[in-house]
Amino acid sequence: MDWFAPIDSYCERLGPAYWAEPVNALTNLAFVVAAAVVWPRVRGIGRALAAVLALIGLGSWLFHTHANRLTGLMDVLPILAFILLYIFAASRDMLGMRGWQAGLATAAFLPYAALTVPLFQRVPGLGSSAAYAPVPVLILLYALLLVRRAPATARGLAAGAGLLVLSLTFRTLDGPLCAALPLGTHFLWHLLNALMLGWMIEVWRRHRLAAEGRPR
Repeated sequence: MDWFAPIDSYCERLGPAYWAEPVNALTNLAFVVAAAVVWPRVRGIGRALAAVLALIGLGSWLFHTHANRLTGLMDVLPILAFILLYIFAASRDMLGMRGWQAGLATAAFLPYAALTVPLFQRVPGLGSSAAYAPVPVLILLYALLLVRRAPATARGLAAGAGLLVLSLTFRTLDGPLCAALPLGTHFLWHLLNALMLGWMIEVWRRHRLAAEGRPR
């Protein structure tokens, strides 16, 4: 496999140059801004989530400036790390699991994704966004589990799932709308996803404070 083979996946890119996707590249700053906003508000695993959030922006920046297989991997690995870390935090701190139980719940994401991604790949027009489609479903499952014991947290998670669905919609429409919108819509995936991930950290933070009986 040629790790440095160029990739042309998005509407905005017209060639192999560094600034071939200026908007897609620059909107990754939204992840760094979101991380900077939540960083002073959280402690412990919340800071780990904020750090990974910033890495998502860096990995995506590298992919949208040096579009190849290697930077593509650097783009998706921080996203996977955030998902796994958040599952652990949500399982432990929201559902009240012990550490080892939260670890098992986190590990279960991999077979869950392996089973559900092929199903979403059958949805016409979803394309590569099928790889992310199981995530809002999982967030809604956690929201349902928390409806009675922590309704405010459940609403926050549901709002996060809604934001993710909206951002995935723009990610999916980038190719189909390219002829009408040469800039594409992928940059909106960046902006909305940065907002969504920052919000998800805030939902975790608020739940922790409520559980400790402290004001937000």
